[in-house]
Amino acid sequence: MRRFTVVLTAVSALLPLASMASAQTPDASAYAVIPRPTTLEPRAGRFVLRASTVLHTSPAFRQVASRFVRDIANPTGFVLASRPRSAASTGGIQLQQIPGLPREGYRLDVTPARVLVQASDSAGAFYALETLKQLLPPAIYRGAPLPGTTWSVPAVRIEDAPRFAWRGAHLDVARHFSSREFVKKYIDLLARHKLNRFHWHLTDDQGWRIEITQYPRLTTMGACREQTMVPPYQSDPAKRVFDGKPHCGHYTQDDIREVVAYAAERMITVVPEIEMPGHVQAAVHAYPELSSRPDSAPGVLQIWGVSPFILNPTDASVQFMQNVLREVLTLFPSPWIHIGGDEATKEQWKANPAIQARITSLGLKDEHDMQSWFVRQMDSFLTAQGRRMIGWDEILEGGLAPNATVMSWRGMAGGITAAKAGHDVVMAPGSHTYFDHYQSRDKSREPHAFGGYTPIDSVYAFEPVPPSLTEAEARHVLGAQAQLWTEYIPTSRHAEYMAFPRLVALAEVLWTPRTLRDYAHFRSRLLPHLARLDALDVNYRKLDPQE
Repeated sequence: MRRFTVVLTAVSALLPLASMASAQTPDASAYAVIPRPTTLEPRAGRFVLRASTVLHTSPAFRQVASRFVRDIANPTGFVLASRPRSAASTGGIQLQQIPGLPREGYRLDVTPARVLVQASDSAGAFYALETLKQLLPPAIYRGAPLPGTTWSVPAVRIEDAPRFAWRGAHLDVARHFSSREFVKKYIDLLARHKLNRFHWHLTDDQGWRIEITQYPRLTTMGACREQTMVPPYQSDPAKRVFDGKPHCGHYTQDDIREVVAYAAERMITVVPEIEMPGHVQAAVHAYPELSSRPDSAPGVLQIWGVSPFILNPTDASVQFMQNVLREVLTLFPSPWIHIGGDEATKEQWKANPAIQARITSLGLKDEHDMQSWFVRQMDSFLTAQGRRMIGWDEILEGGLAPNATVMSWRGMAGGITAAKAGHDVVMAPGSHTYFDHYQSRDKSREPHAFGGYTPIDSVYAFEPVPPSLTEAEARHVLGAQAQLWTEYIPTSRHAEYMAFPRLVALAEVLWTPRTLRDYAHFRSRLLPHLARLDALDVNYRKLDPQE
């Protein structure tokens, strides 16, 4: 997990940001890099980016260089020339591939004469240039030049690499659909913060959002609910209020391909989630033969909460979902495919004599064993296709499939159990990573949220590796991610408000060595970072005054 041995300079380790900056430059925001680098040494002078600046690049980094040139062209008005790098290259911005640096790691050396980026892989070069952009004025994130802007970078030497390999953010588009354009903006924002996993929650009781050509009714019927319950949630059906408006939307397979390619160019792996065997009411509505209650026509769920509808665990249902996954695999090159597995209520299985007989015939103990059997069918299928199954921690119940990775959301216990059993884990506990929670104890000041209270300092305090794990067990903790469930997040602007700046805090948790994490230091860098979010047109929540 840990990439570089942490070597701290006296300046970067011991001085707060304001003191560090004042010792080298009058601008306290000059080195406000987020996530905080492993080593940052301020130096004298500045490098000035001009229209005549040339970008010299090793062959392996040509695509990264082209992305950078396109990124900065609109705000600066410069279209930088790009040339192959050679030993004789001098000045300008130089991208050099060298062996031996950690995966995704980089060195960034800025002097008044040139910018030198060194990395062993494209991700490292990409992240170095993202750091370089943070050292430029915030207007570098705008879409057109601002008159009078001087595009200069403070001289500095940075050596950096991520602590965790899995640095993720989730987006639920099943409850409230997000446009392809917003999904791409969200991916851009992840990349700006050196996050590298986008968990795309594509199916649930309230909507099926991905085109499956073999089963067209999944989107023609399952992607549209007639109306949506207005908050707050009411358990009494007589008290529920609905908006009376259809809520529809899905992504074509070409949409998916576009998003996946867009993410890959920004070093992000898109991990799709196709829920099973629970959270399938939209699928059951489209294909009633999948249902454990074939006598009932449920429709697409219009309220929030957990639906009682669950897949009938027949061989035909297994084949149906494997056929779905077969198409999913053609769209997503991700090594991991998420099958959900959470909140699968078993009442329909208990009440169905045929399912009870199947439990007996398969030699299973109970309904939990039945779910474990179903999950193992998916695990075996995905393993045979060269992929890895990942699911929420309920997949532990009844026994964990041999090659499964566990995403631990009900606290850390599931992740600890899985890691001790030798399984990889992604930590996603509701206590620290659920961004559908309130950001203030005064709920009257906030838009309606799912519940809970997760302020930014609590996010920053999150430690993904539990102390109960041995060093060998801790290596199974791949990292962590934020969750953005959208039951009460109907618009993209609302989603931005809930995600930012909390996601900025989590990005530092997942990248920066634990020994360098300091909330006061982070907040001093976050304040100038908010100007970057302004330039990116992010509807972030304003910071509360410090007590």
